[in-house]
Amino acid sequence: MIEIRGVRKAYGDHTAVDGLNLEVRDGEIFGFIGPNGAGKTTTIKMTVGLLRPNAGAVLVNGIDVAADPLRAKMEMGYVPDTPDVYEKLTGMQFINFMSDAYQVPTGVRGERVRELADAFELTDALGDLIESYSHGMRQKTVLIAALVHQPRVWVLDEPLVGLDPKAAFTLKAMMRRHADGGNSVFFSTHILEVAEKLCDRVGIIVKGKLVACGTLDELRDGANETLESFFLDLIEP
Repeated sequence: MIEIRGVRKAYGDHTAVDGLNLEVRDGEIFGFIGPNGAGKTTTIKMTVGLLRPNAGAVLVNGIDVAADPLRAKMEMGYVPDTPDVYEKLTGMQFINFMSDAYQVPTGVRGERVRELADAFELTDALGDLIESYSHGMRQKTVLIAALVHQPRVWVLDEPLVGLDPKAAFTLKAMMRRHADGGNSVFFSTHILEVAEKLCDRVGIIVKGKLVACGTLDELRDGANETLESFFLDLIEP
């Protein structure tokens, strides 16, 4: 579970996130959508402890991210919006580096890595330098590294960007299984059709404020419209 309580983040005179209250429950996929510059990535970076809010608090499975960051981060698997990795390492070296950071025992990490690498069809490339990887291969590497410690909470910022259709299908199925197992998935996306089909609930952020949140049926409120049409109507000036 993720609890975002009255979180505010400003950069000088610009307020990126303004008094945000949000809950991502156990057993659900929560989609976080909004126009460019709305505050999605800033919110996600505060959730995983990369940014400190100016006000408010973020709790992950009851752990305050600011007060106990290492313990909170052990609960999470985080995939950033760009797969920036150490290019002079091989894929396997990077995954081992992340496995060490997450204290994954050497006796069990091999099986976990094989399972994830096979799922994303990356096994044969793990011995190659990351500098030779395509964007999609780097994204798969980051995904494996983020999930190798089997975190209960997944925080994914635009995770489908760069993935080929089969890998995207695999990831969506993994997200569904993870949530159905009583865990939490919090992800941002610009692909509204994916959010509509995959998410249990959706939150829409505009100019740093949450302007709508709920199931698709709740957001429609009886109207027969798609998430895309609802979203466009909501953000139109």
